[in-house]
This record gives sequence, C-alpha cells and structure tokens, in this order.
Amino acid sequence: MKTYLAKKGDIQRKWYVVDASGIVLGRLAVKVANILRGRHKPTFTPQTDTGDFVVVINADKVALTGRKDDQKQYMFYSGYVGGESYRSVSDMRKQRPEFVIEHAVKGMLPRNRLARQMLKKLKIYPGASHPHDAQNPEMLSLK
Repeated sequence: MKTYLAKKGDIQRKWYVVDASGIVLGRLAVKVANILRGRHKPTFTPQTDTGDFVVVINADKVALTGRKDDQKQYMFYSGYVGGESYRSVSDMRKQRPEFVIEHAVKGMLPRNRLARQMLKKLKIYPGASHPHDAQNPEMLSLK
C-alpha cells in the first residue's frame, strides 16, 4: 500500500467560524492551529498546506485562567539599545484584542515558510460580526 501525499490541486478548502467567548486561550489556539495545518483531515500531509480557513469572532472575550490577565506580559523590542517594552494581556486586549489569539496560534505552528502561509488563513475579529458570509462558513463548536 502506498502512502497518500496531497498535492496542491487536490486540496478542498472549507471555512470555519469559531466563537472565542468564554473559551480558554490555549485550548482555542490548539484547535485553530490544527485546523489551519489540516491535521483534522485524513489527507493531512506535513509538507503541504492542506488546512482550512478559520474565522475567530469575539476575540476580546477569550478566557485566561489564573491571574494571567495582569501577570502575563508580551515583550516588544525596537532593535535599539534599551528598546525593550512590555505590555500585559489586559493592555493588549484593550488596544489589539486579535493579537492575543494570533500570538498563541502562531506559537503552535511550525517555524517555517509554510506556517507563515497557514497563518494568512486565520481571520480574527474582536466583535461578533465578520465580512466572510459569502464563503458560507460552518460554525465550529469547541466547548
């Protein structure tokens, strides 16, 4: 029996909508990363982008356990000496709520060109509405 390897032309992409309100950030990121990679499909091939599109709504209502809202910090570096700056999760939620989910999902993808291509299929919106109704996305329940 031969091993099946997916080719670029054989891939059928679907669209999924995930409601992030009340879901723990890490659990959400694992599920979204697996869908972006295509791990949920029987035709999964590691060296080919077989994943689907994911639209995450209510990104500002994602849950974090413990005191991570105040204690967890994201570091940014300008490239200059002494150019480090830190921001807590609560600050990032106010300014850019989609960054928190995007950062978590990016950390669960491989570090290569293929992962950067997969990350482009992730669409994150802070509110309950999104402009992708024309693609007829399926609602995906993660609870």
